Amino acid sequence: MAPNPKRLCVDIGGTFTDCLVLDEATGQFSLIKSPTTPSDPSDGFMDGVAKAAKEFGETIEVFLGSIGVLIHGTTLATNVLLTGKGAKTGMLTTQNFRDFLEIRRAIKPLHISLFNVFIPPNRPLIPRSLRLGVPERTLYTGEILEPLNDDETAAAVAKLQAEGVEAAAVCFLHSYANPTNERRAAEIVKSVAPDMYVTTSHETIHVWREFERFNTTAVGAYVGPAVANYLRRLEERLKQSGFNGSLLMMLANGLVQSVDQCIDRAVYFLHSGPAAAPSGARFLGEIEGKDQLLSVDMGGTSFDVGLVRHGEIPTTSESWVADQRVAIRMVDIESVGTGGGSIASIDSLGLLRVGPESAGADPGPACFGKGDEPTVTDADLVLGMLSADFFLGGDIDLDVERSKTAIEKVAKSLEMDVVEAAHSIFTLANMSMADEIIKVSTKRGYDVRQATMIGGGGGGPVHAGFIADRLNIPSVIIPSVASLYSAFGMYAMDIGEDYARSHVRRVDAAEPSEIAALYQEMEAEALAAFEKIGVKKDLVKFRRTIDMRYIGQFHEVEVDVEGGDFTAESLANAAEGFGAKHFELFTFQMPWKGVELLTLRVKATTPNAPFQLPEISSGGPDAGAAKKLIRQCYFGEEFIDVQVYDGSKLTAANEIPGPAIIEETTTTVVIPENYDCLVNANKNYVLTRKGES
Repeated sequence: MAPNPKRLCVDIGGTFTDCLVLDEATGQFSLIKSPTTPSDPSDGFMDGVAKAAKEFGETIEVFLGSIGVLIHGTTLATNVLLTGKGAKTGMLTTQNFRDFLEIRRAIKPLHISLFNVFIPPNRPLIPRSLRLGVPERTLYTGEILEPLNDDETAAAVAKLQAEGVEAAAVCFLHSYANPTNERRAAEIVKSVAPDMYVTTSHETIHVWREFERFNTTAVGAYVGPAVANYLRRLEERLKQSGFNGSLLMMLANGLVQSVDQCIDRAVYFLHSGPAAAPSGARFLGEIEGKDQLLSVDMGGTSFDVGLVRHGEIPTTSESWVADQRVAIRMVDIESVGTGGGSIASIDSLGLLRVGPESAGADPGPACFGKGDEPTVTDADLVLGMLSADFFLGGDIDLDVERSKTAIEKVAKSLEMDVVEAAHSIFTLANMSMADEIIKVSTKRGYDVRQATMIGGGGGGPVHAGFIADRLNIPSVIIPSVASLYSAFGMYAMDIGEDYARSHVRRVDAAEPSEIAALYQEMEAEALAAFEKIGVKKDLVKFRRTIDMRYIGQFHEVEVDVEGGDFTAESLANAAEGFGAKHFELFTFQMPWKGVELLTLRVKATTPNAPFQLPEISSGGPDAGAAKKLIRQCYFGEEFIDVQVYDGSKLTAANEIPGPAIIEETTTTVVIPENYDCLVNANKNYVLTRKGES
């Protein structure tokens, strides 16, 4: 008998690799977690797949043969950039313009305060000796003033090859207006050095602003070989194991693409995985009738925060990653190095710190049996929030004594006992995560007290209620798939791509026909890309936008544009919409000032296959049948008796007053004293602040 068709989403995190399987015949999800293997992430990927196959009682070949669509997110590119372990990278650029990366608009390194006695100079990813200028020149109008000198370009590539360069970034002036010279340079690179990874700036971001475009392309080249090698190896291993379906990659812009479409633009793999979480939040919010959402994802190494306003997931092109400017369109997510594996330490002032250093997957938290540094997970265990013998359903036995020994390191310096030190680690981690939420919400004029928090990630269900309590957030939703939150978000993603064209004009001087032609050009490019992967034209949806600003402003605002023929009326409506959007974001507008266009954008998408969360039977308010045991937990001042519930026995409409703990196979939900919990029809846990209606 042929196996039931399935869909699989795999998210490789810093500590665990998450596999979420949807059985399309039954609509049921299977949640599988396996340790990440940093030395070769494809090993952890295949370990997770093998574990999933065993869950279905199938061989790995039969299991993969039943997968029609496999969506994959990975932190590989981000980790390569953060750890500085990227490829030796060179640059080909317009002669006499190789110092753009160094000058970088005179922006000082991030995380440097005015109190630093010495501010170290910026160190570009590509050293000056490997940034080679070649004769060529394109004007901002797109006119080629000087064609590319093929011989000198070939000599420059040979020089880079002799220096052991593994990746090349081709970045010429005004290539967004005419990429002819860049395309020719890429051809020469592939001819002279066929093993060298090459990426071009016009393919990376087709917009003006040379530093942003050049630096983003340099980042893509730096992480490109690691990403390309991993993906090709993964494709081969999947094929050998019986997979014949479609492998789609999760990208930073909140969309998914085939490997061939994105492998030459590796910069789009930054934040792959975490970028899916807000889509999962929006899906869950729709179930509860909520459109003002705060998505939080606490994994093993980081805590990621994203906002969903009026059901819309915000994106940005103003990102910095590891002090590197990345100007591609990305889901607007802020991260802080506070995860389950974040290490607690004492700084030079004798103060307690949590993160950003992480124990990761190897050696992992002390309680996993390999490491000896105190982490947030160790603190959770010592405080009684976690069960030593039911972590991942009993797959991993946690060593409480090893956690206590690790925490003793900081306890002595703080002149505390182990439990007090563990509670300090727990509290400081919650404060750090709450501060990150304030950074992305309150400081932007977004009142979190009006939002519903969606708490995901392996550690999110433990900490989300305490963070919400600190911020006076009235309700928290802990999804049944919380521990595989980003993987779940991938099911709610669209397949597609973002396209952009710079078109700098004052509104009163813009020609609607020129704008219409650029939109048509981008949409034709999108349709051609979809045709390559077998998507019919009538299934493709377009969303047009324009980046606009008041004349003299530095930052711009993205404004929606109506579809169809672009006319003078369309332009006037966009300008009017800019004023309204500016007021919504910044509480003021300046109608007396002129407005200018900067960048035209098209988001082309086709929906992923729809799905629904399965419903569970209703059992009424009484959750007594799910009571498991009483455990001593430290909730602030002393250990108290806390009721622990077996999540597998809970039914819809069950009510659980805090404080309480719910143990699922893949996660633990902690309900603080100030919250009550309702189990909804989809087995999501809805925490409501006591006294709130």
